[in-house]
Amino acid sequence: MKNWSSSFSSMAVSKLFLLLFFLSAVLSESKIVAEVKQKQSRDEPFVGVNIGTDVSDLLSPAELVAFLKLQNIGHVRLYDADPDILKALSRTKIRVMVSVPNNQLLAIGSSNSTAATWIGRNVVAYYPETLITEIAVGDEVLTTVPSSAPLLLPAIEGLYSALVAANLHTQIKISTPHAAAIVLDPFPPSQAFFNQTLNPIIIPLLQFLSKTGSPLMMNLYPYYVFMQNKGVVPLDNSLFKPLTPSKEMVDPNTLLHYTSVLDAMIDSVYCSMKNLNITDVVVLVTESGWPSKGDSKEPYATIDNADTYNSNLIKHVLDRSGTPLHPELTSNVYIYELFNEDLRSPPVSEANWGLFHGNSTPVYLLHVSGSGAFLANDTTNQTYCVAMDGVDTRTLQAALDWACGPGRANCSEIQPGEDCYEPNNVKNHASYAFDSYYQKEGRGSGSCDFKGVAMITTTDPSHGSCVFPGSKKISNKTKEASNNTTGSSSDAEKLRLITVGSQIQDCLHIFRAFVVFFIVHYSFLL
Repeated sequence: MKNWSSSFSSMAVSKLFLLLFFLSAVLSESKIVAEVKQKQSRDEPFVGVNIGTDVSDLLSPAELVAFLKLQNIGHVRLYDADPDILKALSRTKIRVMVSVPNNQLLAIGSSNSTAATWIGRNVVAYYPETLITEIAVGDEVLTTVPSSAPLLLPAIEGLYSALVAANLHTQIKISTPHAAAIVLDPFPPSQAFFNQTLNPIIIPLLQFLSKTGSPLMMNLYPYYVFMQNKGVVPLDNSLFKPLTPSKEMVDPNTLLHYTSVLDAMIDSVYCSMKNLNITDVVVLVTESGWPSKGDSKEPYATIDNADTYNSNLIKHVLDRSGTPLHPELTSNVYIYELFNEDLRSPPVSEANWGLFHGNSTPVYLLHVSGSGAFLANDTTNQTYCVAMDGVDTRTLQAALDWACGPGRANCSEIQPGEDCYEPNNVKNHASYAFDSYYQKEGRGSGSCDFKGVAMITTTDPSHGSCVFPGSKKISNKTKEASNNTTGSSSDAEKLRLITVGSQIQDCLHIFRAFVVFFIVHYSFLL
């Protein structure tokens, strides 16, 4: 009896120990999952803008910064390290990516002292008053200037060493933007791989990015994918439009459904990295956009398509939608670009990627209401009053006279010599006067009629240096959104944490099954 009782007590203690260990494992797992979720909640994705300067009437640096603030733009990418713009950005909350132009790679990649000088002049001289967060070394070097490719990694490493010497390597990340063409066989994403002829450069580059917690920068344009694959890739899929299940792209290897071309492009990059055993480097989209105007060979470069793409892109990022492969991780995106660069060479689309004209008037009005404060040119509620087409001159003149007289519209800008005098015709002058009255009346019901010769439009009628009253009233009407810096290293940390958490979860599931087996086994013995 004593032996049995002793055996029973020993078995009871063992079972109690196993149960306690089981509960401890569950609590540990819950802690890991909670840590992952907490990390995700802290990291808010952002949309930034690229600022090109091939603009005939570019704003002054001070005006540019004031405009960025007005539009609630918190992240910008410069294609150089313009000292005047960097000074103007001082003591603002705007995060800046500076760039090393391709023509400087030879000098920097050949000399560590030159790299150190570059960091001293273009980063240390401004930081932290100017919030420089990334350095882009070159632009699409591997595909556009392959002769400079051997210098790319030495240039990056030299600049990084200079950042380490200045103790800025944890605050400022360094990488290089690539064209989508470095990825071959991009769809389905699970089959994608980097061009193997580039592996001698890409593999050590990815290892560097992994070691330093820096992102892989990619310029990704669904516009070009669509144009090169018309009839295969649906336009709606390229523009983030809702699709019926039958039109969704499906990866046959993972069975993941893709409703947007951009998501498929991002996942093809992740799969290409995984094929090289790199799983902790995040993708940063340094360029993406859609042109608003093109030549006869570019029929899909339209205002409507550009508006749709960029509006949906902003919503997609700020909604933290992630991708089918990585729903837990949303890539940050820089829209190409802020201004139309009217000095660029043909084709026509090259000069028409901007959200705004060089004088800061919108090319089109984005529809991003409800996605936070980013870009105050939100278009959903912005309307204008203009003269209708086909109205006879005498009737329009009478309406114009009333607006500028009894209606008390501000018609000073359509006087000779003023910005909106040209084109000098009744319809143009009437449109300006009608809009002045309409805005003055708070866009109230019946304030855009003028006996049936006026109409309301959402298209900004401003042109050249002539800015209509409605444009001057564009303001942010949405709640202020968080624009905190998320940093590529925190995203990389998230990837590592998620990977480790997943592995631990798998081990704990196996251990729990093992524990349950022994509990059941001992129960039968009793």
